[in-house]
Amino acid sequence: MIKEIARNKKAQFEYFILEKYEAGIVLEGSEVKSVRNGGISLAESYVKFIGGELFLINAYIKPYENTAAFAPNARKNRKLLLNKREISQILTKFSEKGLTIIPLRVYLKSNLIKVEIGMCKGKKLYDKRASLKEKSTKLEIDRASKNFK
Repeated sequence: MIKEIARNKKAQFEYFILEKYEAGIVLEGSEVKSVRNGGISLAESYVKFIGGELFLINAYIKPYENTAAFAPNARKNRKLLLNKREISQILTKFSEKGLTIIPLRVYLKSNLIKVEIGMCKGKKLYDKRASLKEKSTKLEIDRASKNFK
């Protein structure tokens, strides 16, 4: 059973998503409670290689309000958990020019917090316009079919 907690809404609009990977994330106790309550934002966040490992950079996790003494930094770097084979595969593809790795969504999968990351290539302005046009025509079709019924 998968329960989605947060989604990077701009990712589909800003990037072509070439491949997706599922990764675990290293969190502290109060951060886990906050994420389960939906206190995470992936806006402006990205994934970076540091020392042969992947880290989630600039993701905001709201401090848990019921924590008494210790509140971790809300925007600290958080390690992503992947197999060595997956990390090496991502590293070889990442070395291609123009590719970036961004988090797409955060979800619960059998009580474990997972992050879906995507190997992406940036869209040009004309690609974004085409995406907007496609989205608006789909909305018009849906509205027309709804009114027709």
